[in-house]
Amino acid sequence: MLKDLVLKNRSYRGFDEKFKVSAEILKDLVDVARLTASGANAQPLKYLLIADEEGVGKMNSLTRWGKMLKDVTLPHPGQFPTAYILIVVDTGICKDPNKADTDVGIAAQTILLTAVEKELGGCMIGNFDKELAAKTFLNKAEYVPVLAIAIGKPVETIKLVEVGEDGSTKYYRDETDTHYVPKRKLEDILI
Repeated sequence: MLKDLVLKNRSYRGFDEKFKVSAEILKDLVDVARLTASGANAQPLKYLLIADEEGVGKMNSLTRWGKMLKDVTLPHPGQFPTAYILIVVDTGICKDPNKADTDVGIAAQTILLTAVEKELGGCMIGNFDKELAAKTFLNKAEYVPVLAIAIGKPVETIKLVEVGEDGSTKYYRDETDTHYVPKRKLEDILI
């Protein structure tokens, strides 16, 4: 069952804007993430839930998506996420936000797997204006935004394919806007 969730958990960049994700759903996603492992059990992460239209609009303006796709603007008009979870490191607990990277990864993946279980999807976004996000949404200097997770009802098709002869792992889209994600074969990653 976990493998099924992992296979459905793609980096979605297109969402049904008519489906509004509630703050309650976001709370449920974070509630599962808070139960996961944390380095030295420090638990330095905080989460800002953004489900209101104004906040989502501000967050949309701070994000940059799919930088490998040079000729495509994502999300397409009318396909933006309807919620975000902003993962923040509390530097009062962990002085160096980079030392919380493992915690951030564990929490983000847990959030997205829980979203898939609820028939939602999302995308981890590291490419956003962190300084402006802090000024716009956070009220404490010790809160440092490190990752945004877009959440919504996915509307795009994503297919996993094997890495080709050229060895490229760059994702791409075809003329029907299907998104392809090359994955290395198991025998190519085992040492």
